Amino acid sequence: MSETPIRVLIVDDHPMVAEGIQSILESYDDIAVVGTLNTGQEAVDQALALQPDVILMDLNMPGVGGLSATEILLERAPTMRILILSMHDSSEYISSALSHGAMGYILKDVPTDEIKQAIDAVMRGERYLCTGASGSLQPKNGETREALTGREQTILLQLAQGKSNKEVAIALDISVRTVETHRKNIKRKLGISSTAGLTRYALEHGVLQGTGGRF
Repeated sequence: MSETPIRVLIVDDHPMVAEGIQSILESYDDIAVVGTLNTGQEAVDQALALQPDVILMDLNMPGVGGLSATEILLERAPTMRILILSMHDSSEYISSALSHGAMGYILKDVPTDEIKQAIDAVMRGERYLCTGASGSLQPKNGETREALTGREQTILLQLAQGKSNKEVAIALDISVRTVETHRKNIKRKLGISSTAGLTRYALEHGVLQGTGGRF
């Protein structure tokens, strides 16, 4: 074969899911699965050495979750293509994944050939949302929610862990005023007025990985 196969890394804490996807992808001549990892931390530690073209990333995993791993990896390798693979079709999850830099979002129950379509699409530099995921992003009742930026997601995580504005400022090496501005924007975008509400949102939407629900 003249063309170099697309190198794919699978990151999922459910071995049967990972093995199933690997089996599907290895049936294509133009795809080479370079590894299957169980956690976001393993992805952070090993992805650069494995040199994948595309990472299929589970969303909720123990410890470092898919969103955090995506953000860290893209800081180190901005051209890396990450596809979130999840059972969750919530618009908040999907928006969060895209705001963290993921190039696509596919549900685990999609037909097998759609996973291949998604990989091909992101290799062309296109964003890919499966039918169920793109439908979830459609505005409801004429309303639309502005997605949080990657920086706002990071600050939300810090705030949800109980840190003060000053502590967040020190941790991220930014001014307290900047933290306050981000905090106001986060509350406005999410329609949440209290810190307790932010913490609850973070738990319910997978921002606090390892403490919320898993699938």
